[in-house]
Amino acid sequence: MNSSARFQDNPDAFLRRLFDVAVAAADPMKQLSRYLPEPPKGRTIVVGAGKGSARMAEALEACWEGPLEGVVVTRYGHEAPCKHIEILSASHPVPDEAGEKAAKRILETVSDLTEDDLVIVLISGGGSALLSLPPEGVTLADKIAVNKALLRCGAAIDEVNCVRKHLSAIKGGRLAAAIHPARCHTLLISDVPGDDPAIIASGPTVGETTTVEDARAILKRYEIDLPDHVARHLDTEAARCVTPDDPRLARAENHIIATPFMSLEAAADAAREAGLDVLVLGDTIEGEAKDVGIVHAGIAGSVVHHGVPAKRPAIILSGGETSVTVKGEGRGGRNVEFLLSLAVELNGLEGVYALAGDTDGVDGREEVAGAVIGPDTLERARLLGLDARAALADNDGHGFFEALGDQVITGPTLTNVNDFRAILIL
Repeated sequence: MNSSARFQDNPDAFLRRLFDVAVAAADPMKQLSRYLPEPPKGRTIVVGAGKGSARMAEALEACWEGPLEGVVVTRYGHEAPCKHIEILSASHPVPDEAGEKAAKRILETVSDLTEDDLVIVLISGGGSALLSLPPEGVTLADKIAVNKALLRCGAAIDEVNCVRKHLSAIKGGRLAAAIHPARCHTLLISDVPGDDPAIIASGPTVGETTTVEDARAILKRYEIDLPDHVARHLDTEAARCVTPDDPRLARAENHIIATPFMSLEAAADAAREAGLDVLVLGDTIEGEAKDVGIVHAGIAGSVVHHGVPAKRPAIILSGGETSVTVKGEGRGGRNVEFLLSLAVELNGLEGVYALAGDTDGVDGREEVAGAVIGPDTLERARLLGLDARAALADNDGHGFFEALGDQVITGPTLTNVNDFRAILIL
């Protein structure tokens, strides 16, 4: 990627290459071996959950010396081949019974251990929905209803996870408590702004600082009504998570092996090598996807018209996890919503191209990572009878970009470091 002609001749292909570089930087096969614990005197048990957990298990088997056994759960279609670790599959983002059964299996697998044993926990984004184990008195249907309501209302990921933790029998440090007295060594791939282990997959092995009162406040803020029996659960001691000072967490360690910023830096290095001026906005950008699109368009316009805060040819990179308040009947998701908003705001600005995609290969509920736009996007759409503003109002980014043939489809990447956004300015 050392020739400026490459990005000038085929901007879409160049952007896709940067996306692939970002994803590759978060491959557990490249990262996991550096964070292995010391082997135990007793057994080595492996459990885990997330869209990257199966690939993490495969990577662990490739580098671990000695016997191991266990079970992890991943999203349907995100499995990886393992010889000693059983791979289960369940639904994401809306939980299903398979996830509930998998969570029970994981708790059973770590029961009755001794202080000589070691449990390696493999956690990545998506683990919260995949480890859906309601507490006594709350049903899976209750959790699904609350989860759907939170996803539709545009709640931030930390708010969603706060509620999930207080309606769970395994999250919010409860898995680490169940592992006690064995040693608990958790390896995590971060998909959250700030890389807080307590937020990744709702922190099953991390002490929790939020409270039941915080969960109630979030539900009130978004006007989500709970069934009476679920509301009563929040009044019980069982709703309270395991706190950081709980003695059962004394032997629990958490290590992040891949982060969104690592992937942004890898893409930035590749872009600099190609001769571009690189502006990295950060990996913690949140907010409504359409609003984030407007802000990014403003920055790109400043580069075009004023040469600040970067000079052409340039690329603007950012990560994080936006949200979408669903008002229409379209197919989502947040990356294509961002691109629709960006395209509308740029209004065909010459020389500006962009890609946005989820690094796990799934944007919303579609098996599509994201899409690309260019100066001709709106005109091409018009010739097909498509209205970008109408598609944005209907939350139908996937339908819009599918019709244009501009989707980015990767298949499951078996990792997850959140969203990747790149705006190329020639």
